[in-house]
Amino acid sequence: MTDISESPIGHPSQYADPTMSRSFAKPASIGDVAKVAGVSVPTVSRVLTGAAPVSPDKRQRVLEAIEELGYRPNGAARALASGKQKFIAVMTSETSIFGYSATIQGIETAARAAGYFVVISVVESPTAEEAEQAVRLVLGQPLAGVIVLKFDPVGVRVLEALPLDLPVVAVSGEVASDVSQAVLDEVQAGTDVTRYLLDLGHETVHHVAIPPSREEDGRTIGWRNALEAAGAIVPPVISATWDAASGVRIGRALAIRRDVTAVFCGNDEIAMGLIAGLSDGGARVPEDVSVVGFDDHPLAGVWRPGLTTMAQDFPGLGRRAFGLMAKLLEGDREVTLSTSLPELVVRASAGPPR
Repeated sequence: MTDISESPIGHPSQYADPTMSRSFAKPASIGDVAKVAGVSVPTVSRVLTGAAPVSPDKRQRVLEAIEELGYRPNGAARALASGKQKFIAVMTSETSIFGYSATIQGIETAARAAGYFVVISVVESPTAEEAEQAVRLVLGQPLAGVIVLKFDPVGVRVLEALPLDLPVVAVSGEVASDVSQAVLDEVQAGTDVTRYLLDLGHETVHHVAIPPSREEDGRTIGWRNALEAAGAIVPPVISATWDAASGVRIGRALAIRRDVTAVFCGNDEIAMGLIAGLSDGGARVPEDVSVVGFDDHPLAGVWRPGLTTMAQDFPGLGRRAFGLMAKLLEGDREVTLSTSLPELVVRASAGPPR
């Protein structure tokens, strides 16, 4: 991968409401919760642990006090106070998709080398309630910090739910946060791979997009930028799911269209499914339709035809994320951006138009 930079991106207040910046203030204690709720400390403890029954009235008062004070259980508070805890939490919506699993592998390898243990929390839904519940459970552990995989709406929601005084690093494909981030520059990569297809002689490039973290992901933005810069027609985005089978269905539909000569897919699994669907519909790759992917999946090189793709160093991304976390834990609280650029890997799935 081509390393672009690792640089400070300013105080968090440049990117968010100053009243919400990460101040690392002293967290509320269980005694504070008891005082606000008008109950004893053991009562608060019983509510938190469920070790003994508590009347509905007292339970409600304790929960309201916890919400008001932003209190989290003692394990996380001790971690922040002592700086000696050795657990890093990785919060993610996925562990099976290639990019997610390889990034987690990079985080875990770097953390282990530094003497830290990694715990993984999978959050299944992007709802505020689900994110807040997951955060509460994670913060009950004696954590040093949290790394969030912000590749999708779940990651965005989790990042919003984390307390402001906790060391946090985001991992993503675009810069949009007030915390330190390890980023793969997907906007430039999407531009580069689209320009490659245009340079082969294709009049335009169709795009099959994976689910974005927000309204549009960096790959789609880069694709559109390249087409607009070239004065090419910008076709409607075709939406896929994370399931490669959705690529197969889309490929079958595109096989009968004579206006489609080049397709850029949001990841390699979708691209491989698309190639299978085009073949089902009687279209040849790359003779009739050129197909490129994104990520450089381990199967991309052995797929037939070999898949042209943008290679992303996901293990390196994970290692960079832990490097940013290590800086925070050493007392360097400056919000920092570490970014690298994916590289084009040319194989057999793309060529000049028919």
